[in-house]
Amino acid sequence: MKTYVVSGAASGIGAATTALLREQGGRVITIDRRAGDTGVDIEVDLATAEGRAAAVAGVRERTDVVHGLVPAAGIAGRTGTDSALLVSVNFFGAVALVRGLHEELARAAGAGVVLLASNSITGMPGWNAPVAQACLRDDEPLARAEAAKVDAVMVYPSSKAALAWWARREGVRPEWGGRGIRLNSVAPGATETPMVEEMRADPLLGPAIDAYPNAIGRLGRPEEVAAAIGFLLSEPAANIVGAVLFVDGGTDAMLHPISPPGWEVGPIEP
Repeated sequence: MKTYVVSGAASGIGAATTALLREQGGRVITIDRRAGDTGVDIEVDLATAEGRAAAVAGVRERTDVVHGLVPAAGIAGRTGTDSALLVSVNFFGAVALVRGLHEELARAAGAGVVLLASNSITGMPGWNAPVAQACLRDDEPLARAEAAKVDAVMVYPSSKAALAWWARREGVRPEWGGRGIRLNSVAPGATETPMVEEMRADPLLGPAIDAYPNAIGRLGRPEEVAAAIGFLLSEPAANIVGAVLFVDGGTDAMLHPISPPGWEVGPIEP
């Protein structure tokens, strides 16, 4: 039996991914900020260093090998959301889990990590590059300071672009790809999750949620994103490293049929 770790497992894409992996016979260790009656294994706040350390320790108490990791916990870029908090959860909380479980992943000999990016990285022009740059330099105080200058609506794609870039940059390095740990990301479009339902109530973003173009005429479903994640974690995907897989009904392709913008964030070395 393979062992997986999923954060943000109580709802949305995290919950759908957990269900899929369990249906496939896997053991899933779940992490979320509020366990409630969802049966989440580890209740922590990934916005803080203490919460991240507790999450890693909680996983290590339960297993010494991790075959797949999906850091799906995240905050939506809604009007009025704390932009600094968003960066801490979306980027630094996710990356801390990946780094913290490095040895457990390496022991699996072929482990997969799938980060949750977003098609907003190409679909929302004008997102804040300094936030993404600070993330990729591993400078959380600077990233939070830069994010605090900008509305969360435009910080959200910054955090997600940084995740996609981080997976590409780190995935080909000896300590990751060289040790059999495959780093990839998925970039969902608008998906019918509690997060998107909350965004529909946003006075600025709400009308845009259902107006976003796509080729299939509807929003995505969590289980469809989970299926893409499940594939990237699987053995048939063993040759895929550093990929950004758009799962958005064709939105990115419709908006940018040749070359999508939004990738040049400047210097990204830490």
